[in-house]
Amino acid sequence: MTDRPLTLMAVHAHPDDEATGTGGVLARYAAEGVRTVLVTCTDGGCGDGPGGVKPGEPGHDPAAVAAMRRRELAASCDVLKISDLETLDYADSGMVGWPTNDAPGSFWGTPVEEGAARLAELMRRYEPDVVITYDENGFYGHPDHIQAHRITMAALEMTGLTPKVYWTTMPRSMMRRFGETMQEFQEDAPAPDPAEEAAMAEIGLPDDQISTWVDATAFSDQKFDALAAHASQGENIFFLKMGKERFREWMGVETFLRVKDATGAPLPEDDLFAGLR
Repeated sequence: MTDRPLTLMAVHAHPDDEATGTGGVLARYAAEGVRTVLVTCTDGGCGDGPGGVKPGEPGHDPAAVAAMRRRELAASCDVLKISDLETLDYADSGMVGWPTNDAPGSFWGTPVEEGAARLAELMRRYEPDVVITYDENGFYGHPDHIQAHRITMAALEMTGLTPKVYWTTMPRSMMRRFGETMQEFQEDAPAPDPAEEAAMAEIGLPDDQISTWVDATAFSDQKFDALAAHASQGENIFFLKMGKERFREWMGVETFLRVKDATGAPLPEDDLFAGLR
């Protein structure tokens, strides 16, 4: 037996990603006494600046944006009661095709082995029982999400550790309803493009392929408040427009695909730590 606490490590790309897909499980497991470790890979410098100024527009200062987002990240961690925050501080690569993809120091341009070695050092230090990151496509194709996936899987190989490993996902049934809900809360939004709707419907997994459904409804207000802590990015965080009650309905259950497991816990499961306690 060991006195080491059960430990969850979530590897995310940007400040605010921790709240969107995993805010519920981070808050829930922290409340259960699990050590929760957040690794944020980039500085978020390609986010909106004060007043909503966009990257590349006059007045957008990536260094100032990064500093602001670091403060917001700390506030989100406080809300979610995250035990340990680790930041790799690579430069935010921006969306697909942006010039920042190839800028010096960008996360996307960093050799996988380099990022993985740094993450492996953290894994050896914390010895996580559960690791969460994105799938091979970074859930929706963002370069930094894809890179976070790559360095996480490579770091696991480097360490030889055998935690349960999960990729974030969403049920396709929910994704099909997502466009309608966006229209409801954004009345002035243009009619959805059929091609965009079709692409949205392909994000995530068919419901019957999702391995793990974790009910974090009791912590949805914390998750909402953690998202709200990233106030500078509020224009891009659609879920904040819902209000807490509707947010609870939509975002109370978080879903994952289990991709590595040495416990033999049966699937589907409703606990990331099934087989570990």
